[in-house]
Amino acid sequence: MTRRRWIADEVSGNRAALLGANAAHLARVLRARVGQEFDIAADGRVRRGRVIAVRPDRVEFALGEELAAVAAPDVAVLLAIFKFDRMEWAIEKLTELGVRRIVPVVATRTDPYLAAVAGKRAERWRRIGREAAQQSRRPAPPQIDSPARFNDALTVRANLRIVLAESEEKTSLKQALAGAAGETVAVAVGTEGGWTSQELQLFTEAGWVAASLGHTILRAETAAVAAVAIVMSELTQDSSPRITDH
Repeated sequence: MTRRRWIADEVSGNRAALLGANAAHLARVLRARVGQEFDIAADGRVRRGRVIAVRPDRVEFALGEELAAVAAPDVAVLLAIFKFDRMEWAIEKLTELGVRRIVPVVATRTDPYLAAVAGKRAERWRRIGREAAQQSRRPAPPQIDSPARFNDALTVRANLRIVLAESEEKTSLKQALAGAAGETVAVAVGTEGGWTSQELQLFTEAGWVAASLGHTILRAETAAVAAVAIVMSELTQDSSPRITDH
């Protein structure tokens, strides 16, 4: 039986602890007992953790052996800010798919109100990423940046940087990824209506490669998830995500 995995809130040497909501869930709902074992993600590594103390607001573990980890591709997503409920769904799914970094971007077509209040959402987005990482058994949550201005987002580093463009007719995303196995990849996904022609020109001038997801027009959150699924498939031909029932 697969042990439940938790991402530690505190780590010190061979000790770790869960705090707040995670501790409350483990202590009150799952009724954790001293001596039980769980997988604990701490400092980017996964170790076997034995419960040594249980309180409603704090569960402590003694950390044992390190467990084997599967190397995941290094993928970043620039996500133009769109409706928050749909964006939260996208962040959850991108985390489950294994992206390393998510950069929310204030684009030309981002609704002005959403752009103005996006900074207040950053912590909520990070919490969603952490919960999704825990559920999907990742060793660490993705890095979720505070909202970035468009020009700042252009400088995100990766060996291969791809901007999804509805106007691109020659190069598919899969073609753009040819030979990219083992490389770091960044993918930029626009908001509803896509990137403006001026933004696409700036991407090109900054060295990004334009690619298409096909002729079907997708919602922003659907495009983001579809694109990352393709990227992960191309970069990891010998493995695929495990499916869970929750």
